[in-house]
Amino acid sequence: MNFQQLRSVREAVRQGFNLTTVADALHTSQPGISRQIRELEDELGVEIFVRAGKRLTGLTPAGERVLPWVERTLLDVENLQRASDDFRLGDSGVLSVAATHSQARYALPQTVHDFRALHPKVQLQMHQGSPQQIAQMLLTGAAEIGIASHVLADNPDLVALPCYRWTHSVVVPAGHALLDGDLTLDRLAEHPVITYDTGLTGRGTIDDAFARAGLSPRVVLTAMDADVIKTYVELGLGVGIMASIAFDEQRDQHLRALDARHLFSINTTSVAVRRGGLLRGFAYDFIQTFAPHLTPDIVQQAQASPAGTPSAPL
Repeated sequence: MNFQQLRSVREAVRQGFNLTTVADALHTSQPGISRQIRELEDELGVEIFVRAGKRLTGLTPAGERVLPWVERTLLDVENLQRASDDFRLGDSGVLSVAATHSQARYALPQTVHDFRALHPKVQLQMHQGSPQQIAQMLLTGAAEIGIASHVLADNPDLVALPCYRWTHSVVVPAGHALLDGDLTLDRLAEHPVITYDTGLTGRGTIDDAFARAGLSPRVVLTAMDADVIKTYVELGLGVGIMASIAFDEQRDQHLRALDARHLFSINTTSVAVRRGGLLRGFAYDFIQTFAPHLTPDIVQQAQASPAGTPSAPL
């Protein structure tokens, strides 16, 4: 039994049993992956995967029992490597952080600036994606820290700790009719709407608010990030609904922002890490720089806790 065999099994499950993508992810050949899996099955004396010809189609009952042990063994190996790196490399290395565009563009710059001053020898890799993509990056090890407002807490293999709360704003061009009078959902629904893609940056709370009011807003354009939303609002294509943090009065001088916290539910941004994992010391420093209440002890206790344990209070 060797680690490459275990990685082949784990990646086969993560890649939906597609050996071509498994081979790409592990930088090897498809026949090599098949051989590693067969050798482990022969050594264990059970078949881990259900097969249709040469294709893997799922896990056998034995595979369902084996997979958690494979995951734990590889996680322990990764933790051991990080612990040794802390002693061997000291305050140098690479830290991979995945965040949504809104977090990377508007919430993280000061954190990155302060972290770089504290750890100048650490190479910081910033990845952007949807909450679903961020969760996958954490699970595959492509990122060590994930920051988003949704989805991360839904995966039992991740620990999601709340960082801060935020609200939405309605963004309009100067002189727009919504600037006169009270902002209501009824008035908002009279105008074409530009907002986030489904599943991003509080889009669910926007849809829920209109649905509860029995309204169907005319969404004419959706985007992954606030900069795109503001661009098309400025062109007069509609009114924007976006995270308040993404509006800057100096940079967005041609636009006006209306506080919409009374219309849409308050959202919470969380930082997520692998459950049961171990981070380098500077990774815990990054988290605390972003969210001062999340000390290394709190994060480590959360990582060691079983799934279903309540998160640390905000």
